[in-house]
Amino acid sequence: MIQIGIYGFGQIGRIILKQALERGYGVTGVIDIDPRLIGKDAGELTIGEKIDIEVTDDIEELEGSDVIIHSTGSYLDKVYPQIINSIMLGSNVLSTCETLSYPWVRYPVLSRKIDELARNYGVTVLGAGINPGFLLDYLPTILSVPIPNIKKIYAERNVDPLYRREAFIKKVGVGLTKKNFEQKFSAKEITGHVGYLESALIIMDALGREPKYKREWQKPVFAEKTIKKKKTTISKGRVKGMSGGAIAGDDEIQVEIVFNAYVGVKEGEYIRIEGEDGKVEWRSTGIQGDVGTASVILSLSEKVIEMGPGLLIMSDLVPFVPY
Repeated sequence: MIQIGIYGFGQIGRIILKQALERGYGVTGVIDIDPRLIGKDAGELTIGEKIDIEVTDDIEELEGSDVIIHSTGSYLDKVYPQIINSIMLGSNVLSTCETLSYPWVRYPVLSRKIDELARNYGVTVLGAGINPGFLLDYLPTILSVPIPNIKKIYAERNVDPLYRREAFIKKVGVGLTKKNFEQKFSAKEITGHVGYLESALIIMDALGREPKYKREWQKPVFAEKTIKKKKTTISKGRVKGMSGGAIAGDDEIQVEIVFNAYVGVKEGEYIRIEGEDGKVEWRSTGIQGDVGTASVILSLSEKVIEMGPGLLIMSDLVPFVPY
């Protein structure tokens, strides 16, 4: 039976614990820095039943884990010590840190250090989740396999933040004035989505391509009229969410990623792959991000144990190379 340790016990960490127990995985420990959680039974906080595992802030409690599942932050430079300490326990590391999903561009030095340490300890480190990690990168890559001579890959996700957790609603600035949004965004008090460029680069890597150009963008979306929805009122002219994306490509192929997260958007995902000899399109009615992230991460747990050591990205798991 696979043994997992849970590093970070916010909403994502709790969903991961719940799904892990349902899958029959063993849990070595649960750690978090929130003093309100320390000493409480992780099971009671999650499923309403004791599992005799108390939340602690001591990483040594995760020793013996086959895989440490890490979910504390979005930026690698902020969580780097946590990743390093997890590796040094001799455990494989799966993290929901968005910028760890393809860290070589934003954090080349930290990426090299993580890769070297992971190889020295004989463990795997992988950043993944629903997005980045699956919907806008791994899935488009898989869908592109039947299309030869690929010219363009387009992937879009649309999420109404009012149907997501409170932290996500704040993350995309819902309800703020333009001035407050600009102040908070500039101070990095709100970030919007993190990982547009990472998703585009994962696809380019899977295609075996070195991008000649790459860029990402993000902007607020303002309410054109007063919105009243789910006990929330957003006045005309205030922020109702954010929209952003990334483009990467070369002389032959272009990858474009778009993520809209604003109140009123019709939820769902759309992927289009175009080639010289045809195209393929895929749509969904919307995938719940938090539950999806936990499911993807846990489904990868047994896989990373089998893989060679080092810092990997999701394109390393693609079983074939699209053309």
